[in-house]
Amino acid sequence: MERLRRFEFGGAGFCGRVDSVLARRVSAVGLLVVAAVVAVRGDPGEQRTEVVVAARELPPGHVLAEGDLRRVPRETDALPAGAVRESDRLRGATLSGAVAEGEIVTELRVVGPRLAAVAAGVADGRIVPIRLADNAVADVLRAGDRVDVVAFDEGGNGGRGARLLVSDAAVVLAPGDGGARGREGAGERERVVLVAMDARHATVVAAASLRSALTVVFH
Repeated sequence: MERLRRFEFGGAGFCGRVDSVLARRVSAVGLLVVAAVVAVRGDPGEQRTEVVVAARELPPGHVLAEGDLRRVPRETDALPAGAVRESDRLRGATLSGAVAEGEIVTELRVVGPRLAAVAAGVADGRIVPIRLADNAVADVLRAGDRVDVVAFDEGGNGGRGARLLVSDAAVVLAPGDGGARGREGAGERERVVLVAMDARHATVVAAASLRSALTVVFH
C-alpha cells in the first residue's frame, strides 16, 4: 500500500511537471504570435504619420503625376528628414533620382529649393538648366558631379575666349541619369543639365547661356 501511495504521489508530481512545461511552451508560442502580429501591423501604441511614397518604381527626371504617388502611415520616429506629407506638393515636380516602389519621397528627391540649397551648399542655392555645346559631355555627366561652368565667346579676328562663370557647381540631374533632356534639336534631342550654385552665379550662368556656348570642367 505504501508503494502504491508513493507511485500515486510520484505520478501526480510527474503530471504537474508535464503541465508546467506545456504551459510554458504554450505561453512562448503565444508571445511569438503576438510579436509577429506587432511586426506586421505595428505597435498600436506608437505614433504614426501619413507620408507620400512612390506607387511604383520611378526613374530620374520623371515628372510626377497623380498615379505615381500614394499616402501611407509610417512610424513617426522613423521618418527621414524632409519626408513629404501632402502629395499635392509633388505633382508636376521632377525627380532628381530614381525612387523605388514604396520609398518615402523626401524634399531632396525632387528638383526644388531644398535640393538647391543642399547641393550648392548655401542657403540661397539655385538650380540652373543649361544646354552644353557638346552633347557628348552632357551624356557622361551624373548627379553629384562637381564641375566648373565655362563660356566660350566669339572674339576679334575669329578667335574665341573662354570665361569661367562658376567653379565647383553641383550637377543635380543630367541626361546620363535618365532625365533632363530638352526639346528636339537638329536631328537629335538637346541635352539639358541641371546645375546647382549660389544665386549670384546662377544669374550669370543663365544670362551667359543665352549668348555663349557653354561647357563644363570636371573636378
